[in-house]
Amino acid sequence: MASRPGFLTEWPWTPLGSFKYLVLAPLVMDSIYSYATLRDHEKLFIVAVTVWRIVHSQAWISFSRYRTAKGTKRIVNKSIEFDQVDRERTWDDQVILNTLLFYLVKVYVTGTNTLPFWRTDGAVLTAILHAGPVEFIYYWFHRALHHHFLYSRYHSHHHSSIVTEPITSVVHPFAEHIGYSIILAVPLVTTLICGTVSIVSIALYITYVDFMNNLGHCNFELIPRSFFSLFPPLKFLCYTPSFHSLHHTQFRTNYSLFMPMYDYIYGTNDKSSDSLYETSLDKEEEKPDAIHLTHLTSLDSIYHLRLGFASLSSHPLSSRCYLFLMRPFTYLLSFILTSFSSRTFAFERNRFGDLTFHSYLLPKFSSHYMSQHQKESINKMIEAAILEAEKKGVRVMSLGLLNQGEELNGYGEMYVRKHPKLKIRIVDGSSLAAEVVVHSIPIGTREVLFRGQITKVARAIVFSLCQNGIKVMVLREEEHCVLAEFLDESCKENLMLTTNYSPTIWLVGDGLSKDDQKMAKKGTRFLPFSQFPPTEIQKDCFYHTTPAMIIPDSAQNIDSCENWLGRRVMSAWRVGGIVHALEGWEEHECGLHNSTKSVWEAALRNGFQPLVLPSLETKGFKNPY
Repeated sequence: MASRPGFLTEWPWTPLGSFKYLVLAPLVMDSIYSYATLRDHEKLFIVAVTVWRIVHSQAWISFSRYRTAKGTKRIVNKSIEFDQVDRERTWDDQVILNTLLFYLVKVYVTGTNTLPFWRTDGAVLTAILHAGPVEFIYYWFHRALHHHFLYSRYHSHHHSSIVTEPITSVVHPFAEHIGYSIILAVPLVTTLICGTVSIVSIALYITYVDFMNNLGHCNFELIPRSFFSLFPPLKFLCYTPSFHSLHHTQFRTNYSLFMPMYDYIYGTNDKSSDSLYETSLDKEEEKPDAIHLTHLTSLDSIYHLRLGFASLSSHPLSSRCYLFLMRPFTYLLSFILTSFSSRTFAFERNRFGDLTFHSYLLPKFSSHYMSQHQKESINKMIEAAILEAEKKGVRVMSLGLLNQGEELNGYGEMYVRKHPKLKIRIVDGSSLAAEVVVHSIPIGTREVLFRGQITKVARAIVFSLCQNGIKVMVLREEEHCVLAEFLDESCKENLMLTTNYSPTIWLVGDGLSKDDQKMAKKGTRFLPFSQFPPTEIQKDCFYHTTPAMIIPDSAQNIDSCENWLGRRVMSAWRVGGIVHALEGWEEHECGLHNSTKSVWEAALRNGFQPLVLPSLETKGFKNPY
């Protein structure tokens, strides 16, 4: 929002929220009907252009976020945070506006007249009109927007983003976009009046505008030196990402739309444009200090991935009804991703003080980890990622979610045994996960109920609780036998076999059945120790998150959520890897046995904070603690 919002700041369909595309529903239905009855095919062309523009912009979003995560040729080395993501989630409003305008012109101006597919004279006239009137008018309109009166009421909204992304280019108040639409319509309206307009010239001009807008707002340099060395005057006809980036950092320079010639003519070009372009091109890929290796979970996690829809990834992963309509595309995308990608790749870059922390994705879904014939290929991909990180000098590799399964690779110990001379440290994060659960248990608790698959985290939790005199109740004899093997004789008496569901603190992992949950008393707290949260079926009980911690305020470039966790919250397994790197510990933390207390203290020392349990009073019953 602008610092002093002016008239027509809000978009008309803002109250509709995520359902704003319903505005286009009558248009789409009319276009399909007109096409089906062979009355007018060009209405459907408008819909096709709309879809193309959204796909085109989304491709730029994904490509830009991938490149900035790697760090190659980055221009501004600053972070993007949640406030920018929230502000820029309206980037597609201008697509809706333009679609409506095109449709109105089609219905009330051209009518049923059919436009030619291609006219050379119309294409040439469009190019000339853009280079002349459009660029000239935009330059002065843009300068006017930087006058304090208009800037505070409108344009400051756009300039709130110092570090730009492709979609930053179209994030403006409604009134400002009306002005842009009028200016950019000059070539199309003129060719329409002159009778030289064509379907191809319209599509090409719209694509050109979108392409250049997205290109100029990338935070990495994309245009090679050879582009200008072959024909030096191109410097005045085509801007670069670094050229426009200076406009967002300096504010009073480089006002041009796509052609910098008017900045050179009127003396507003930034003198450091050429040097920033050169230094940006010379920046090599950033070497991370630590890497977290994760994978996709559900099918819809494709859209939650930071490289996908920025607005979706900025909220906890949850089912959204409109994603169901995209299911055919989801299946296609997931097939391509898992079938043709055999390497891990960077998708997120964070900073913790002097520590550079990257997140890498292994292109597999949770379902793949359940398949026996997939395990060998998954292990090979994890091993290749570790060895590649070793060559780059990465200090720590943490294994997230199912990448450190006991049956898969023994919590990462398989790689350490296979490569005993590894300098990179493998961290499974189980130690911190166990401590997070132990410290989530309310003070004064005398007994807890254990239910779920026995893992390394589960064993560590049970051992710690029994040592501290808290009784751990188990419902099955086989669970009691397995857990007892890891306990000292002095504390085995605190591990008890029972048929009683009375404890109001339940430690739950994978394998928790719905029937077990139904036996819980009102007000029971379910504390998961597993990677994945249990299905919530008891409305009168509380379900805490999977082991996680709040990250410190100093952490930078945090603009997405980790699966089902909230904003600025990370899983304990991921935090464990970060703490390991921050502390500079030289040993691996993987396999069956590790110390737990030191990593908890180190996490707190580095600013990570425990999550607070939900309040019982919020659901209308008394807190027993």
